[in-house]
Amino acid sequence: MKKQAVLSLSGGMDSSTVLLHLLADEYEVTAISFDYGQKHNIELERAKELVAYLQDNNLDVSHHIITLEGLQGLLNSHLVKGGDEIPEGHYEEENMINTVVPNRNKMMNSIVQAVALSLANTNDTNVVIAMGIHAGDHAIYPDCRQEFRDADFKAFEIGNWGSDKVSVYTPYLDTDKYGILQDGLTCCDQLGLSFNEVYSRTNTSYKPTEEGYSDYKSASSVERIEAFIKLGRPDPVQYADETGPVSYTVAEAHVSTVLERAM
Repeated sequence: MKKQAVLSLSGGMDSSTVLLHLLADEYEVTAISFDYGQKHNIELERAKELVAYLQDNNLDVSHHIITLEGLQGLLNSHLVKGGDEIPEGHYEEENMINTVVPNRNKMMNSIVQAVALSLANTNDTNVVIAMGIHAGDHAIYPDCRQEFRDADFKAFEIGNWGSDKVSVYTPYLDTDKYGILQDGLTCCDQLGLSFNEVYSRTNTSYKPTEEGYSDYKSASSVERIEAFIKLGRPDPVQYADETGPVSYTVAEAHVSTVLERAM
């Protein structure tokens, strides 16, 4: 039996790269995405598109979308439908705290842990829980910090029989988005995949257009484009602003200006 992994797959760049990393390491992956009323739910479509592309290339991944129905009107976050306008700028700016969704990772972790333990018990095997959290998340998102991860997993161990069969897999905990992209490029080569085909099937934008194009001014987009600038490759997703679709060079130029101001 192949090694088993359960992945929280948002449809963004980070968790999508973890998926590649697991497949390159010969894991069979059960990917779980969550619909919690996020404004950028285009990420769920991107996750489906990516999984279909990987399956077409004979890679061992299944995909499930969990709908947390009823939460949308109860969560206080600019990231959720009905919330205030999502701020623009860099993650170092104080207003980015408004993009935190209360207890988001705790809710998702509980479900992923339940699936992983069920899989471990059904197949009498060890299972890893994989997440795409990275070093850049720690400052703005408390539920991405190691102390939260340790406490959350300890609660899982205390509350379940057989939890010793489950472990946590966070390969990018001490890596930034540039490092994640570098690993993604390596994994694509190892798996025989097109880098552009993979990353065109991801969404990092918190303010996508109705057509599904990414914005280039919200912090999530700024951080993504910064990583592509460092990698020396154009981002294959389509960017847009209030005037309509724009070339990647326009998005890149804007981000370069934001980064210069942040220095």
